[in-house]
Parts: sequence; structure tokens; C-alpha cells
Amino acid sequence: MPGRGPFHVAASTAALITAALVTTGCGGGSGEPGKSGPTTPPTATGAPTGPTASATATVPEGFRSEITRVTAADLKYSWRRGCPVPPSGLRMIEMTYWGMDGKTHPDGRLVVNASAARDLVKVFKRLYDIRYPIRRMEPVDVYKGSDFDSIEAGNTSAFNCRNATGSTSFSQHAYGLAVDLNTCENPYVYADGHVAHKDCAKYKNRKSRAPGVIHAGDKVVKAFASIGWGWGGEWSGAKDYQHFSSSGR
Repeated sequence: MPGRGPFHVAASTAALITAALVTTGCGGGSGEPGKSGPTTPPTATGAPTGPTASATATVPEGFRSEITRVTAADLKYSWRRGCPVPPSGLRMIEMTYWGMDGKTHPDGRLVVNASAARDLVKVFKRLYDIRYPIRRMEPVDVYKGSDFDSIEAGNTSAFNCRNATGSTSFSQHAYGLAVDLNTCENPYVYADGHVAHKDCAKYKNRKSRAPGVIHAGDKVVKAFASIGWGWGGEWSGAKDYQHFSSSGR
């Protein structure tokens, strides 16, 4: 199970550390402390690629985030050989989020593609700023890789090496390029109108203004659109209201 990196840098200290990193050549995409220049992780054929540097991004006003590497051991249930992206092409984002209880939670964890990690930090910073509430945020490995169980828990997650619903092709989640947000409040609604999770069926009514419900054109949709990601609530036929991805699918 992924380890929890400490949020140990206060905003004032973070500014000093950032300045030090720039001076020594540790920032701006360097692969290791004291080395400059971008590095590229080994990837499977056709797998998305991105920066490999672990990075800490601390934002004022209480939002904090840290981007770190993951290994196959961290992804015991969600990754396997043959997946379209290797562990070296993934990152763990640990960050603060607003909970349904109206309190800040410093222990959110999201596994994503390395190429999207920094952009997603920006998105979740925006969600934090508008106090968009999130029920929980933990890797699908907590649920032994079960997408069904993660949804039942109302969990927000990203990477999971699995096929798309009703397809034999890899989901965008298998690349770490999709996020499912507040999965009960924003259910997958099949073309015939049914919802697989009975406790979430009431949210098929998209006129609901319950906390966490996403609506067309709202600030949540716009936050993801700001990095070019599309929303499953705009699909024809089946609607995946929880789903945001880099491809829009």
C-alpha cells in the first residue's frame, strides 16, 4: 500500500527551499538533487510519458501537496505486468482537500500519470479554493483494486489498470489519465437509466444540489477543462458523472 509522505514544509519555509532548489539546479524537471535537465522514465510502448522528478508544491492558504514516485510494491492490486504504463511513469500526489464534514483533510492520496501530476495539483488547488467537498481520496489499492468497492465507498481515485466499463480496451484510468470524483454523488448511469450502486441511485437526478454533486458548466467542470480534460457527464448514451479524463473518454 502506498506510503504517506509527510506534509512537513510550512509556506514560508517552502519559499526558501524553492529558491534553494532553483539555485542548485534541483528544480525545473531535474531527475535527482544536484542534477539539472529533464529525465524520462522507461515506459512501455505507447505509454504516456512525463517528468520523473519528485516535487513538493506547497500553496498558501492551507492547501499543500507533494508529488512522489511509486513502485510496483505500492500498487500491489492496481498494477500488473502488461499494463500500458509502468510504475516509473506514475506518481503519487498527497494533498489537502475539503471533506464532506466541512473540515480540511491533509491526507488525500491520488495515483496519476507523471505527465499529468502537476496539472492535477492545480485542479485540486482550485477545488480546495472553492471548498468543493470530497468524501475521501485514497488509492484503489485500499480496496484491493476493486473499482466497485471504491465506488461504494464514495472514493475519489485515479490510476487503476483495468478495462473501460463494458469494453475490452484499457480505460484511461489504466494510464493514470482519468479521475473519478465523489463516485456516489456522481454515479455512472447506464444508457437504460440504471445505476449499479443502489445507495447512489438517488443521485441519478442531476437537479440535486447535494454537496459534491457535479453539474454541467460548474466550477468543477471548468477546473478540469482548464487543463484540457473532458467530463463523462457530457457523453451521449451512458453518462459517467464522476469521470474526468485527458481524452474526454
